[in-house]
Amino acid sequence: MSLTVFLLLLSVIASCLGSTTLVRHESRRALPPHWEQTRRAPADAILPLRIGLAQSNLDRIEEHLLDISHPDSQNYGNHWSAAKVAATFQPSSETIANVRDWLVKEGIGATRIRLSKSGGWIEANISVAEAEKLLRTEYYVYNHALADVEHIGCASGYHVPAYVSEDVELITPTVHFDTVLGGRTVELRKRDSPLGKGNLGRVSPVSIGVIKEVIDELENCDQHITPNCLRALYNFAYIPLATKKNSIGIVEYTPNAYVASDLDLFFKNFSKSQIGERPVLTSIDGGVVQTNRSGFNQNGESNLDLQFSMALVGKGAPVTLYQVGDLQQGGSFNNLLDALDGSFCSFEGGDDPSQDGIYPDPAPGGFQGKDCGTVKPASIISTSYSYNEADLTPFYTARQCAEYAKLGLMGVSVLYSSGDAGVGGARGLCLLPNGTQSPTGNVFNPKFPSTCPFVTSVGATQVVTDPESATYQVIFSGGGFSNHFAIPDYQKATVKNWLTEHPPPYPPDIWNSTGRSRAYPDIAANGANYAVAVDGQFERVFGTSASTPVMASILYAINDARLAIGKKPIGFINPTIYTENFKSAFNDITNGTNPGCGTQGFSAVKGWDPVTGLGTPNFPRLLAKWLALP
Repeated sequence: MSLTVFLLLLSVIASCLGSTTLVRHESRRALPPHWEQTRRAPADAILPLRIGLAQSNLDRIEEHLLDISHPDSQNYGNHWSAAKVAATFQPSSETIANVRDWLVKEGIGATRIRLSKSGGWIEANISVAEAEKLLRTEYYVYNHALADVEHIGCASGYHVPAYVSEDVELITPTVHFDTVLGGRTVELRKRDSPLGKGNLGRVSPVSIGVIKEVIDELENCDQHITPNCLRALYNFAYIPLATKKNSIGIVEYTPNAYVASDLDLFFKNFSKSQIGERPVLTSIDGGVVQTNRSGFNQNGESNLDLQFSMALVGKGAPVTLYQVGDLQQGGSFNNLLDALDGSFCSFEGGDDPSQDGIYPDPAPGGFQGKDCGTVKPASIISTSYSYNEADLTPFYTARQCAEYAKLGLMGVSVLYSSGDAGVGGARGLCLLPNGTQSPTGNVFNPKFPSTCPFVTSVGATQVVTDPESATYQVIFSGGGFSNHFAIPDYQKATVKNWLTEHPPPYPPDIWNSTGRSRAYPDIAANGANYAVAVDGQFERVFGTSASTPVMASILYAINDARLAIGKKPIGFINPTIYTENFKSAFNDITNGTNPGCGTQGFSAVKGWDPVTGLGTPNFPRLLAKWLALP
């Protein structure tokens, strides 16, 4: 054999070997809490396989966002159109072709493979046996002890060929275990689970009982927070001027719903001129303000969010309610994002049946359409729900986080509550050294989406003295450091200073002490002792569920003032508020901690801290500074 032939043969062999080299794409070291593996999935069961394609230019998304969000940029406020966002980040034709060719080579017929309308997903209905061969994994059926539902997924991880690994962001259903917010857990086939059993991922406000007599006096703000208390705390006095141009959206997930008579009871006590006002309902995937179920667990969240946001923005300023998910299966963050951005979803696919409400919903009475790019995003969007970051895989959180960046590019301010369990996770869960969530863990357990660097995370304070303290009754302000996301540029100097001046007294193995991860919260507002009308009476309520819509209402007023003089909305605020110029516009909170995981958590100190962020708003200063920007 000649040397030339020999080298050619080696080249062919190497090429063949390279084309079949597999890499583990996603994996789990342990099941999330309450899930148990019960049996192997039937080989002939059909899976709606969905492959999230790698998007173009994501490596520059932070650069693009800073370019239009940092006050020192000459492009500050030059927000992108939805069309420009879609075109910039759409997967390349090469990525689409590579993934399609891989599926065909693995025996998935070309006629079975569909590309979503957005071009972001490839979908094919395949059997469990085909999926196991394709992804070199094993599928099992899992049962959730609390929700009494089943889910089908991989045992620990799945593989893809090395040559397509860069073209794939994530594949579902595989290793993702999640719950539909406010609804029930969604799984592959079972669609008869009782309503409301899936409330496992939400951050709920906490009621400590009925208030017999609400006294709306400032000297009582340490006992009962009312709209007047918040106006006094933050020097917040504003009458909207640009209500036809301005917009604020409050997000709720069915079956959590407000009660109209409770709105009027609240207004009767605190804002009589608004009696009869209602939020503007935007139904997403069959979202409905249900009246069949009552009680704090069904009405507390939505009543709290809407009563205070509507009272604070004032009479005649419309508040949009994004009600997500039908009564049959509810919805998730992805269902909301589907409606806000058509490039994120498609009629045929785009959602994960282990995580999201899958629409059209074939269940009796289910919503038969799908809201995909049908909703114009409000300028301010407030959401008082969250997950433990460890509930989700890094690929899943990364794809969703990129979507929040896209909303920021379009001029939308997205706010999320930082959580109510201090440095721990919801349900009293912390991490074990191997990453498993457990009530006995001692490793800090951060919250998502707060850990996404492209949202504004809102922590909680309470009235004690002047200034406020971090919350220390009933709930503790969520805060800490991400295990998924790198620190954004706008935060690097601030976090470096905190680590230098106020290093916490904990070993590095119980928190992400590298200084290279996203830190949260960004800001805070009062989150304790709210007087909320629920089912005909007032209850005393705590939570970052309260602080988030309050902060959103204040930012709405700032947008209104800018729009009234011909300027643009403030959009993604983080690069601005972390500048030296803006830090003085917040009331620095230096009292309190956020306990969790067997520790006192972090301490509120001078300057930014992972308890109350930069502090609480001083409205006149914030307004003046934002009005001075282009």
